[in-house]
Amino acid sequence: MGVKKIIECPNCGNKWEDWKNPIPTVDALIEVYNHSGEFQGIALIERKNYPFGWAIPGGFMEYGESAEITAVREAKEETNLDVEIIKLFGFYSEPTRDPRHHTVTAVYLCKAIGEPLGGDDAKQAKIFKLHQIPKNLVFDHNKVIDDYLAYKKKSEKKNNR
Repeated sequence: MGVKKIIECPNCGNKWEDWKNPIPTVDALIEVYNHSGEFQGIALIERKNYPFGWAIPGGFMEYGESAEITAVREAKEETNLDVEIIKLFGFYSEPTRDPRHHTVTAVYLCKAIGEPLGGDDAKQAKIFKLHQIPKNLVFDHNKVIDDYLAYKKKSEKKNNR
């Protein structure tokens, strides 16, 4: 249930409920491939700003921007990779996921070819093999990564049948 307060119009006196809603964000879980098409790992960024640490690239949606456009833009700004969205991976909304605000995020599974380069508010961007992903990622990104690893395991099992 959202937080609400009653707002009164200063001109006409009409009253309405003003809801305080979570802030929408988008993350791009990027599978990185080399030019031969071999999977290299996933791209993570080290954040320049609070909260500090490693994270999945992403950020706040701009007014008038779709979630898909946000995913592509944020991926480019923070990793310099041109991504292709594969699918909507999941929606994460734990109220404490971001210590700055209550946010909700759409996570898109994306793919890209090349080597990431940190930019915008990313101190650096790096490819991590799945068994080398840092622990204690910021936000709720450990949960996202755990869900991703389970998805990969399930996909591999399905492909080996």
